[in-house]
Amino acid sequence: MDAVTFKEKYIPYHQKLYRVAYRLLEDACDAEDVVQEAYIKLWNKRDELIDVTNSEAYCVILLRNLCLDFLRAKKKHLFQSTEDTVISDSMVLADEIETSDEIKHIETIIDLLPEQQRKIIKLRHFDDYSNEEIEEIMGLTSVNVRVLMSRARKKIKELFNSYNYGH
Repeated sequence: MDAVTFKEKYIPYHQKLYRVAYRLLEDACDAEDVVQEAYIKLWNKRDELIDVTNSEAYCVILLRNLCLDFLRAKKKHLFQSTEDTVISDSMVLADEIETSDEIKHIETIIDLLPEQQRKIIKLRHFDDYSNEEIEEIMGLTSVNVRVLMSRARKKIKELFNSYNYGH
């Protein structure tokens, strides 16, 4: 992929990627750094990106993973400044494993939702669309979006809690 095609296809996502990064990192400078890192990775993989069918989703997932890596590194750096680094590192690893398992479980639960609820949750929380954008994409009213979102969140919470108490 040449530079012109790359710019036309991936640069338009910059604002959305920044919003996602800022929401996850809660720091403007860190968000911009991670977005730049995402664009570097995209550029380095530009020849492989030809096969990507949904470039926007690919960018958001890549960015989300980079944000999580950034947060882990930041968390690890904070722990290393303490005297009991070995204990802290094992706690971080345990937290990461637990968090990873919880994320996988939540993704499984989301897949069990009715189609409209599943789409709304994914658009809102994975793709970072606003309620207004979801209304347009799905052709629903604002009330419908809010009701479906509420039902989906309630069902996710219910299934997640039943799983946690059952295990």
